[in-house]
Amino acid sequence: MGLLDNRVAVITGSAMGIGRGMAEAMLEAGAGVMLTDINAQALTATESELNERHPGRVASRVVDVTNRSQVIAMVDATHAHFGRLDALVNNAWKAGRLTRLEKLTDEQLRGGYDMAVMAAFWAMQAALPYFRQQGGGRIINLCSLNGVNAHMYSGDYNAAKEALRSLTRTAAREWAGDQICCNIICPGAASAAYQRFAEANPDNARAMAAANPMGRVGDPKDDIGPVAVFLASDAARYLTGNTLFVDGGSHINGVSWAPQPAE
Repeated sequence: MGLLDNRVAVITGSAMGIGRGMAEAMLEAGAGVMLTDINAQALTATESELNERHPGRVASRVVDVTNRSQVIAMVDATHAHFGRLDALVNNAWKAGRLTRLEKLTDEQLRGGYDMAVMAAFWAMQAALPYFRQQGGGRIINLCSLNGVNAHMYSGDYNAAKEALRSLTRTAAREWAGDQICCNIICPGAASAAYQRFAEANPDNARAMAAANPMGRVGDPKDDIGPVAVFLASDAARYLTGNTLFVDGGSHINGVSWAPQPAE
């Protein structure tokens, strides 16, 4: 028996990186998973590969999470396809450019809120009736140590992710009586965005890995995935409103994040 046998999860931004890692871990734990992403080509490839390993338990849908109607349709389609919905994982993010705060535009900041806060807000509201009907559910929102530590040159990302943490905690309080657990993962792993950062800032990436108490950058599937499985399972049924730093201990002393933005 897997921890997530007969459970269903929808994961945004799951064609690659941490989203894909969580999807793989949940599938291995027995869940059915709706993969969603804006990158249709990558999504098709990921669905095909995972369906070979887990036939009948993988579906996919191209979704722009900054579009409210698409987000609501994503949640409804997941329930319609699998016949239930047990876990909502809000992970999608479109990496932007590093920008000094004084040069950050209104469009960039609003874009960050649309991608992280509004997208999760719409999905959470859409999932709520299904969770209530089933007598409970799980919401897992991906935030970031960037926001907690106020890393330089990513003000839009930092602000949006910290707002999402607050929204998640509020939902945890308001929906606890419905047995809906809402938690946050702040991951430290080799996401697609991290790979781009490492390619552009190899010296800083090596310094960050060396400074990590565990001496390495996390793996999306093997390090982040099992925590998402735990939060989506009955083992976490009494855990809500929490932030889990799944980062090898990086949050203890901070991270030496010092990339160089384009002028």
